[in-house]
Amino acid sequence: MNFGSFTFTHLLYLVQAIGWTLVLSALAFALGAIGGFGLMLARISPRAWLRWSALIYIECIQGIPLLILLFIVYFGLSVYGLSLPSLVAAGLAMMIYVSAYLGDIWRGCIEAMPKPQWEASECLAFSRWQTLRLVIIPQAVRLSLPPTVGFLVQIIKMTSLASVIGFVELTRAGQIINNTIFQPFLVGAFYFALCYPLSRWSEAMEKKLNVANR
Repeated sequence: MNFGSFTFTHLLYLVQAIGWTLVLSALAFALGAIGGFGLMLARISPRAWLRWSALIYIECIQGIPLLILLFIVYFGLSVYGLSLPSLVAAGLAMMIYVSAYLGDIWRGCIEAMPKPQWEASECLAFSRWQTLRLVIIPQAVRLSLPPTVGFLVQIIKMTSLASVIGFVELTRAGQIINNTIFQPFLVGAFYFALCYPLSRWSEAMEKKLNVANR
């Protein structure tokens, strides 16, 4: 058997796969952030049925592995005649998964705000939405930046699971190259290059914002 060698063409293929990894990560984060913001609002709602509904959703999604969600969305929906492209299916599954975690992270940041700030807003005759928009959320954003960026690192890593439904991201591209040239090719270095700067950024923000001492 003749063993091939890693070429510039393979490198270009991996670079293209990195691009799709970033596209999927951005899609999952953007859509998950929208869903997570809605879940956060529901979790702090004065209406008990909203709080409990959001809590049940979060507990259920966090209790299901992302791999199972990918199977449900990609293969499960096809049983009912709804066949989705792998990118759409992966984005939808990851959106559901990400929204549950971001909603919980942001809910914790909102509830970490001192109660006197809520009371002071009530004394100023602010509505609940005005209190959130003008007083609480701007401060909670500051508190939530480090854990949110930290979770973004996890999202980039989780895109590797999309390879099981045929989406060619970085991990799948590495598998294809390995099967082509019959040489083990590690893509860990590429993931490290993507994730390490974000991790350091998260640590820097935590130190700068003094989150650890709040």
